[in-house]
Amino acid sequence: MQVLTRPPSGWPALVLNADFRPLSYYPLSLWCWEDVVKAVWQDRVDIVSTYDKVVRSPSMEFRLPSVVSLKAFVPQDRSPAFTRFNLFLRDQFTCQYCGLNGGDMTFDHVTPRSRGGRTTWDNIVTACAPCNLRKGGRTPAEAQMPPRREPRRPTAHQLQALGRRFPPHYLHESWLDYLYWDIELEP
Repeated sequence: MQVLTRPPSGWPALVLNADFRPLSYYPLSLWCWEDVVKAVWQDRVDIVSTYDKVVRSPSMEFRLPSVVSLKAFVPQDRSPAFTRFNLFLRDQFTCQYCGLNGGDMTFDHVTPRSRGGRTTWDNIVTACAPCNLRKGGRTPAEAQMPPRREPRRPTAHQLQALGRRFPPHYLHESWLDYLYWDIELEP
């Protein structure tokens, strides 16, 4: 991971909840500068840190924020949405049958839909395409392919913790005080 002293392309701002924690780690809660300026004018956020970049209108100058915090706290304890991305994050982008990490991942119904299996947290696992094809419409027992972990509904906190394992390729130095990764500064 690279720590940038110059602003990243597009001048994004790190968005923190009212308790000064990021709204999400993976993907990192970033807003484009236009949305941040709009939120500042609507008095929805406080500016915590700024870039040296100034935008101008005919009547004023404004330094672009690099870190903002929401004025109203957004509860993070709600159940996470069942999405493809959240499922892959729960399973750490790893096939639950063979352990392959990354690549062409799909999701697999543990109890096949043809046998009444539903599309829920408790019945879906991440699978690589070859394992998904090999298992087919059988149960894991019939295919002799037990999942490495039993599928279950994750909490928002569990997904946040898992997201910290996948830091972005870059971070701006003004964001470091608000993010909790083991970061090695590059020369």
